[in-house]
Amino acid sequence: MYKRILASASARRSQILSEYGIAFEIIKSDCEEHTDFTAPDEVVRDLSLQKARDVQKKAAEKYPDEDILVLSADTIVSYKGEILGKPADEQDAFDMLSMLSGRTHEVYTGVTLMSKEGVILNFAQCSKVEFYDVSPFSLREYVATKDPLDKAGAYGIQGPFGLFVKGIEGEYNNIVGLPAAGLYQRALEAGIDLLRDVK
Repeated sequence: MYKRILASASARRSQILSEYGIAFEIIKSDCEEHTDFTAPDEVVRDLSLQKARDVQKKAAEKYPDEDILVLSADTIVSYKGEILGKPADEQDAFDMLSMLSGRTHEVYTGVTLMSKEGVILNFAQCSKVEFYDVSPFSLREYVATKDPLDKAGAYGIQGPFGLFVKGIEGEYNNIVGLPAAGLYQRALEAGIDLLRDVK
């Protein structure tokens, strides 16, 4: 039985887990993230692994006698192989969304599940998102709400900009920030039932 730790302060990731009855204590990673990878799937796998290792150390110090299970994730938006991070300002957000308008892009989430014995899972999952054509006026209105400024790719699918999503291919929660179904099924294959193996 594991003491579960979520290595993320993301309210969206916590909400996804709680919706499925999967409980985790939160210990935020504050390691300086850096990767030499450039391919989107490799970048998110590497960054999620860095977070997991950082929090595994913290959790081991806090709970020295517990079996710790750390879950971490990192999500990025990619278009034509270019990684789109959080916009620098409102104009940058407008430019990003203008580029994505009427087109399909990819969202990658890297996930790491780690115990004190080592890495149990480290994978990247991809979902594709297609936007309707969005008028410059509607983009300006959305950007003025400030909602895009703290989001990779300058939008959140679960927020107001969801009205411009024409379709998705893949797991919806992966776009929000944590592919819960993909994680659960892979963990089962690794011998861990996240609904039950818990302290």
